[in-house]
Amino acid sequence: MSLCPCGSGKEFAACCGPILAGAPAPTAEALMRSRYTAHVKHDLAHLERTLSADQRKTFDAPAAKKWSEQSEWLGLAISRTDLGGEGDEHGLVEFTARFKVEGEEHEHFEQALFGREEGKWVYTGQVGGPGVTVRRETPKIGRNDPCPCGSGKKYKKCCGAA
Repeated sequence: MSLCPCGSGKEFAACCGPILAGAPAPTAEALMRSRYTAHVKHDLAHLERTLSADQRKTFDAPAAKKWSEQSEWLGLAISRTDLGGEGDEHGLVEFTARFKVEGEEHEHFEQALFGREEGKWVYTGQVGGPGVTVRRETPKIGRNDPCPCGSGKKYKKCCGAA
């Protein structure tokens, strides 16, 4: 038994496993989590079948496969959901997916939109165009590092004390 890569804290077999195997996702968030897990497990068939009809028209399977396989997937954080429940027809899931490519860490932030087609949740697009992938240009400031403002205090006691 292993924990699901989606970060739910559940066993894979009780979380995204059945959805990747073809069971319908009960909520938009469950579908989002399964799509992240599909990247981790390189399940391109799941990624394609969980797209809306419009999204499937422009799905680039070779590019998705390359991204999936060349990335080391570090985690998924769901920051917000709006609708997307079992009785809803539409929903939004705001998330950040962390991954490494060629040793560099990246974060992909997106407000993903979901809807139902033939009663099943599908990914329909995103708010404001393509998601934003951010690459850190400078080293991360640790809590106990000197504050970059030059005060001489530790970061956690100065600018990081929010």
